[in-house]
Amino acid sequence: MKNPKLKLGVLYSSGKDSNYATYLMQQEGHSIECLITVKSKNQDSYMFHTPNIDFSRMQSEAMDIALIEEISKGEEEIEIEDMKSAIKKAQERYLIEGVVTGALYSSYQKDRIERICNELGLEVFSPLWHIDQEAEMRKLLELGFEFIFSSVAAYGLNKDWLGKIITDKQIDKLVRLNEKVGLNIAGEGGEFESFVIDSPMYNKRIEIKDYEIVERDEYTAHLIIKDAELLEK
Repeated sequence: MKNPKLKLGVLYSSGKDSNYATYLMQQEGHSIECLITVKSKNQDSYMFHTPNIDFSRMQSEAMDIALIEEISKGEEEIEIEDMKSAIKKAQERYLIEGVVTGALYSSYQKDRIERICNELGLEVFSPLWHIDQEAEMRKLLELGFEFIFSSVAAYGLNKDWLGKIITDKQIDKLVRLNEKVGLNIAGEGGEFESFVIDSPMYNKRIEIKDYEIVERDEYTAHLIIKDAELLEK
């Protein structure tokens, strides 16, 4: 068989990239058995997305896909073992044969994930690897993904970007910032983090009822979701 259909677990962050990677692997006919979320206590973790990670539970419910959560102190390199523990649980509980990542350009993340999966005898799929940044953002909107920025940390961005559903108009602004100051259009350099509230995979959409914005400085701020609910589509 040229492309065998596999049971897969997704390293899931609640953001656009892991959601899009999940969608692409589903479209190829693979079975997404579970989402794997590592909840880091270190907001500046090298490996893991941290904003509003608790609401990945609501996203897993929206997709009707099981969720495995692992707590990590977020200590560099030690957190890799926490990820290995989470993936191993997925392997034992759901008999996954491979792991999906939303990695775009981070060799730091991709190399470590591949090393762990190699040790566990699992395949790794990174369907977004080196995808065109603007093309990814446009395609997400075309496919019906709805997402907000949950944090910003770059010149040219500020708290006004937070909490709004991203449209082509915002992507146009990101393209101009890329041309002007080199900002990564897909946020791969940590310029922003995202949170997906709806997608083609969601049976219900998420409505954020209440949130708080915490501003560190003119170009750095994050959004804390305080209350949200699932709504019928």
